[in-house]
Amino acid sequence: LYVVGSIRDVTEKRQREERIKYLSYHDELTGLYNRTYFKEKIREVDGEGWFPLSVIMGDLNGLKIVNDAFGHSEGDKLLKKMASILKGVCRQEDVVCRIGGDEFVILLPGIDKDRALEIKARITDQCNKQPPDPIQPSIALGMAAKDSIHQKMDFVLKQAEDSMYHNKLLSSKETKRIIISTLLRSLRERTHETEDHCRRLQKLSIQLGRACGLTDKQINELELLSFLHDIGKISISRHILQKEERLTGDEWDVIKRHCEIGYRITAAAPELATIAEAILSHHEHWDGNGYPLGLKGEAIPITSRIIAVVDAFDAMTNGRPYRRSMSQGEAVEELRKKAGTQFDPRIVEGFINIVLRY
Repeated sequence: LYVVGSIRDVTEKRQREERIKYLSYHDELTGLYNRTYFKEKIREVDGEGWFPLSVIMGDLNGLKIVNDAFGHSEGDKLLKKMASILKGVCRQEDVVCRIGGDEFVILLPGIDKDRALEIKARITDQCNKQPPDPIQPSIALGMAAKDSIHQKMDFVLKQAEDSMYHNKLLSSKETKRIIISTLLRSLRERTHETEDHCRRLQKLSIQLGRACGLTDKQINELELLSFLHDIGKISISRHILQKEERLTGDEWDVIKRHCEIGYRITAAAPELATIAEAILSHHEHWDGNGYPLGLKGEAIPITSRIIAVVDAFDAMTNGRPYRRSMSQGEAVEELRKKAGTQFDPRIVEGFINIVLRY
């Protein structure tokens, strides 16, 4: 029995040591090599003068937004999905590493520039074939090749990194479009917000914005706000959002968090950051009794004040499952009652003038 126990102790000790060694060179989440292993491999590559050798660097798109909008467990899923794509495209002898939160690098020994470009294209192709869960994985990629024994790896890595950031800039508009469409789809699945509702908001808010003398930049922000002002609701449970009975006090407290959640989501994306403050403030009241910050009067962004009026009117005239719709005249009277308390009175009057023209 003593011998058996001793063997078991030795085996468990060896397993622990192997696990510690594994973790010292691998990323625990994805199973890829980590930054420590990557740095050691780079020294080895430089020392032995490997060439041809190509490097692909990648920066995962949308991770911060997924973490903020859907939770870190979904962000982890996105990272693991990208790791799986990279490993699936590469050979066994290739070195695939996760060297930062959303940063990946691949060392391709024996691969010249032309073949590396093919691998880079296959990565993009595999990303495009994935379903959006919660968003389709996409990654900005840069490539460089070491084709001479005299080239230092620091130089090659810098070339790959510069190429990656250049490609990220070129693809930023498409990345923005994909992220927005994914967020909107998730929002519609959880709430009563329809595309028709957003289109009505867009049309009326732009008209009102022009009547208020807004700049072209502010008009563009209103277009985005029409679709994304309630984006923070994608982190609120369906049970609360789709409840037809009166909400409890605790449930209202949860609902009110959507302004702050929406702010975090949009502030995390350079493509959406211009509307983050307006999203945070679109439930503030003219008299200072709104939320989340209790802003008052013109301290509230004008785009927020416009969206608040237009959104309230559309909700009143089109109804909800838990509330009948009002006539246009009834909705106009309701806006007038709340002008000076909930709403900016000048914006209310400007909006009513637009509505009564039709």
